[in-house]
Amino acid sequence: MRAEFAAAMVKLAAQQPDSIFLSGDLGYMALESVQKAMGDRFINAGVAEQNMISVAAGLAAMKFTPWVYSIAPFTTLRPYEQIRNDICMHKLPVKIVGNGGGYGYGIMGGTHHVLQDIGLMRMLPDMQVFVPLFASDVAEAMDAMVASQAPAYLRLNLGLSGIDRPSPFAEWRQLLKGKSAVVISTGPVVGGLLELAQKNYPGAFDVWSVGVFPFHGIPEAALQKIMATRKLVVLEEHGGPGGLGEAIAAELLGHLAVPIQFKTLHANGYPSGRYGSQKWHQEENGLAGKALESTLQEFIHETIPR
Repeated sequence: MRAEFAAAMVKLAAQQPDSIFLSGDLGYMALESVQKAMGDRFINAGVAEQNMISVAAGLAAMKFTPWVYSIAPFTTLRPYEQIRNDICMHKLPVKIVGNGGGYGYGIMGGTHHVLQDIGLMRMLPDMQVFVPLFASDVAEAMDAMVASQAPAYLRLNLGLSGIDRPSPFAEWRQLLKGKSAVVISTGPVVGGLLELAQKNYPGAFDVWSVGVFPFHGIPEAALQKIMATRKLVVLEEHGGPGGLGEAIAAELLGHLAVPIQFKTLHANGYPSGRYGSQKWHQEENGLAGKALESTLQEFIHETIPR
């Protein structure tokens, strides 16, 4: 999604003369077009992410619209106190962008992975979190960020391919219709599930994607299907605490009229103590491959007492 992000920033540079771009010493072979379009409004803040966030907050207080870009853990975990104190406590519309959410940076290891960013960012006051699913979602998510005066975080990853985009970027979208179980996911990690569902279990899984946090309730169609099937799987390339699974569970507590089978599939770090590609980490954590298929089979064949 990085190329789509850069293209959207080039357009924003022309449309919004008050926009300023801050990079945490990243951009080689990726952001040259943004640098050219921004000119003096492109600032390489260096390997000093905490300072970069504070500078962005100061620029926002002066009525500029700052965009802060780096690898996801370096725009969320490293400067978290500055995001809370300098941006959120003052309700400043700084736009934070993290590339490679989840295991996106693969073999580069745990220092470059971020499995807590959605949870940490959505806990901050007034912060909105945007998680594109398709590469073509990126520009629309950025438009929504610009339209809002709230602080915002954009989590970039590899865009989902192999399925037609059902609708423009939105808080909730339905990706597949099925009658045996419901799956709710966020981000492109759902791609492996869609491939398995379409190939081996056609018509079985009702699949939904969440693109914005905090979300405003569960769509009525999804809620009704959850109660009809009594089976729900939540899939996310993120840790369990603070993630999508907890958000969905909290929402369901006030709406479910029947007991359901509820399983969360989330990142559990590094079970083997080794590093590999993003796909390898997903498979090791049961988010893709044979482990995911085993979970799907369980939800197809098990029944819930009524």
